[in-house]
Amino acid sequence: MKLVSWNVNGLRAVLRKNFLEYLAAESPDVLCLQETRAGLEDVDQLWPVTYTTYWNTAQKKGYSGTAIFTRTRPLQISRGLGVAKHDQEGRVLTAEFADFFLVNVYVPNSQRALTRLAYRRQWDRDFLRYLKKLDRRKPVIFCGDLNVAHTEIDLANPKANVKNHGYTPEERAGFSALVRAGFVDTFREFEKHGGHYTWWSPMAGVRARNVGWRIDYFLISAALRPRLKHAFIRSDVTGSDHCPVGITID
Repeated sequence: MKLVSWNVNGLRAVLRKNFLEYLAAESPDVLCLQETRAGLEDVDQLWPVTYTTYWNTAQKKGYSGTAIFTRTRPLQISRGLGVAKHDQEGRVLTAEFADFFLVNVYVPNSQRALTRLAYRRQWDRDFLRYLKKLDRRKPVIFCGDLNVAHTEIDLANPKANVKNHGYTPEERAGFSALVRAGFVDTFREFEKHGGHYTWWSPMAGVRARNVGWRIDYFLISAALRPRLKHAFIRSDVTGSDHCPVGITID
């Protein structure tokens, strides 16, 4: 089973570029999208009949949003964390399958001046609580734009960014809490070195020089580790300032 996650930075924009071509070429069993900035009713597009689509849109038009495209219909779909202050922006979409939960998440950005850092810290605590609650029922796979580079090898210039959003000690501690809770960073099970990124600034030449950040992830419950066969980053796929990431499991 191949699962892929991609922050498309506007689904309508990437549809005008390469989204359908990428979907056909990658042919994932499940595709999780973040920052769709649209719902089904906003997109004049017929999706391939092999996929059923599910959406969680923000109350604010053209903002945030998540979607899941899946070949296998889930047992159940739920939207949000069940916490009102977090559930206005369409950031969490959960699909329950027979033997695991799949959580698609677009974690809030702390903002350049760290104006949302306090909120982000509360989000991290509440999101972990949500994952633990699911994990007590069955194993969890969660993926998406977590808006944090966890360690020094997860961004090109760690020393210059230590107090910047996406690499603050507080945000990194939030990710570490996920790992301490038993969730496995799948890509690091296969690749221990740096230079592998999923987001690049849109400034000219930055992506070509691979001056990036790894902020898009798949994490899994420890119980699923024996089923994990591969984890990958599709850095050659353009169309967004993020690239797709994915895993294959038995």
